Amino acid sequence: MNAIDKLIKGHIDFRDGFYHENQAYLQELGCKGQSPKVAMITCCDSRVDPAIITTSKPGDLFVIRNVANLVPPYVEKTSSWHGTSAALQFAVCHLEVEHIIVLGHANCGGIRSLFASDGGTAEDSGFIGAWMRVIDEAREQILADPSLVTEEQQISACEQQSIQISLNNLKSFPWIQERVLKGQLELHGWFYNLVSGKLLKLNETEAAFQEIYD
Repeated sequence: MNAIDKLIKGHIDFRDGFYHENQAYLQELGCKGQSPKVAMITCCDSRVDPAIITTSKPGDLFVIRNVANLVPPYVEKTSSWHGTSAALQFAVCHLEVEHIIVLGHANCGGIRSLFASDGGTAEDSGFIGAWMRVIDEAREQILADPSLVTEEQQISACEQQSIQISLNNLKSFPWIQERVLKGQLELHGWFYNLVSGKLLKLNETEAAFQEIYD
């Protein structure tokens, strides 16, 4: 069975299974529109599906996906396209989500590309390199840290530090900062280990990731 046939069969299984069993809920959701409480910024990586790892239903999560789950800083007017920023604006200003989660993960190819050469990838890989400039600051700090000796240690540290940078960048959006200060919106940093299946959360006070289970 080729890849497309597998998808078609999967849809048939979905239609005859999950959709049939939840038809009333899904039809109501389709007719009345979405009202998720959580927006999640996560990576395009095919191994990371936020709905699966949180056992969420359709309508629970407003998911924003990009390379390396990055949030760019707020820029009011430029000639560039702003897919992630536009999705954030829709989630916050129109859907009025109550939480934004930046979900990073281990073994991230986008983060790895930062350490592929001494000069980074901004000029060598076009769109990807330019996008990854969002976390140049993290790369520079990590390369200057003498405790991070191997490339694997550096990549792992950057995967987590990039989440903090994205959280800081979220706060640069005025309509996010306003809602955070009013207590209408909470920001969270999570990290998913693909191998162990563990989910960690960022404790910003201690600047460290901890197991999410209390």
